[in-house]
Amino acid sequence: MPIVDMKGMLEHAYQNSYAVGAFDVVSLDFVTGIMTAAERSRSPVILSLAEPHFAYFDFELLMSAVERAAQRATVPVAIHLDHGASTESAVQSIRLGCNGVMVDASHHPFEENVRLTLGVTQMARGCGIPVEGELGYVPGVEGEDAERHPGELVYTSVSEAKAYVQRTGVDFLAVSIGTVHGRIKGNPRLNYSRLEEINEALGIPLVLHGGTGLADEQYSRLISNGISKINYYTALADTSGARIQQNIQSGRQGYTALVGGVAESIAEEAECCMHLWGSAGLADEVLKNCSSWAPVEHLIIYNADASEKEVHAMMSEGKQVLSQIPGVRAVFTGDAVQQGAQYRFSWLVRFCHSAVIDSYRDHPDHIAFADNLFRPIAGDRISIDYRAVEGSRSLSERKSAVRKSA
Repeated sequence: MPIVDMKGMLEHAYQNSYAVGAFDVVSLDFVTGIMTAAERSRSPVILSLAEPHFAYFDFELLMSAVERAAQRATVPVAIHLDHGASTESAVQSIRLGCNGVMVDASHHPFEENVRLTLGVTQMARGCGIPVEGELGYVPGVEGEDAERHPGELVYTSVSEAKAYVQRTGVDFLAVSIGTVHGRIKGNPRLNYSRLEEINEALGIPLVLHGGTGLADEQYSRLISNGISKINYYTALADTSGARIQQNIQSGRQGYTALVGGVAESIAEEAECCMHLWGSAGLADEVLKNCSSWAPVEHLIIYNADASEKEVHAMMSEGKQVLSQIPGVRAVFTGDAVQQGAQYRFSWLVRFCHSAVIDSYRDHPDHIAFADNLFRPIAGDRISIDYRAVEGSRSLSERKSAVRKSA
């Protein structure tokens, strides 16, 4: 159960006045260090992958490690796409295992931001995935952050925030109240009164981008005014770089020697944040109060009134079409191994969440494939949706839905 519904996780943080760290990962050392910190401090955690960082790693490969780390954790974990560039990015991230998404349209004018974000929320609703939006603009101040987030600071407007949330239906809102991406120069002028007004107007978990470099008292005031998720990367990158520099200065050579201790340095920095932001020690309470995040297996076994060649051609077309539907994580087709089996062929479609049962059934691509290619030759079939049974789940959670049609 360690992968949990991200909306439930952040709503618990919002209702109990603490913040969950969303730590951007760029390598296995980051994954290892952040999860070590979460386990040691017994804290809920969000493993975040930012699309602007995809130039530095293979997203699909790193996501496999991230998801496995979350699955074997004993603390609640959510997996988030940060600063996605498009709806297509969000669909891909969900297919690979993210259970929270942000597509950043904050650099666009208000109406365009609303339009783009609404497209994401409409898609994500059918996948059971919560969505983070951003209003206002948090710039970068130097180096790569300035290149990724150019421009000037734009504070979030209270009136626009209300309209934006109402029109887009986002679950969380990233606000601009004076922080920056990257290393803060001098003392940031945080607009606490604006944040308080936004919080009172919306009543939903708020997100802080540019979480590095604030004072303890500043974090406390932000959290007391609705900040429930804090994005954090620059300090982790800096502490990693400092550890590598120490290794160089000590005369170490070779890759493994140079990166030795990096994961532990990341763990120490992340653990400090978890204690500072109030999430430490709350893992068991969050697990008790949040729904687990578990895929659903859509199984069809059938006989076909067609040749084996025709069936395989239909399967090939179906795999190509159905795998592109939002919320579908994988599509498997098979032939029976035993001769004389009651059913000769099978489909196994993995959904990211039970919400996809309905959105997949009603998706026009599924309807067209099923009506035109599958059902005409597969009249003798059984279709069942399964979810894995865990000892802690209730009987109602273990039910599988049996349907007559694909």
